[in-house]
Amino acid sequence: MALLDRLKQELDRAGKAAQDAFDDGKTRLEAFRTRQLADKSAQALGYAVYRAKKSGRDLDAATYDRLAATLETHDTEAARLEADIELKRQQAAASRSASGTAPTESDSYPSSPS
Repeated sequence: MALLDRLKQELDRAGKAAQDAFDDGKTRLEAFRTRQLADKSAQALGYAVYRAKKSGRDLDAATYDRLAATLETHDTEAARLEADIELKRQQAAASRSASGTAPTESDSYPSSPS
């Protein structure tokens, strides 16, 4: 019976590790997509300013406010998700060092691509 209990514990642990990896991947993908939205918002704002200046006028305040608010929203959300990823990475590293487990390959790489 002890063998079956041990097997169940190991399967539960493996299942939790797989779920954690899935959740981490999901958060990373969400952060990447949000960062892409922020980049597209910055690009839209840049184009709007460029086109306004090219035609010899200033960008109207309403358009600027709308585009800047969209950029700020996406940028803030991306930063929050990236901070969450970093916090989880640090917690996992601390947990591994407390338990004496060797660091994984992901510990030696930056948390997000540049």
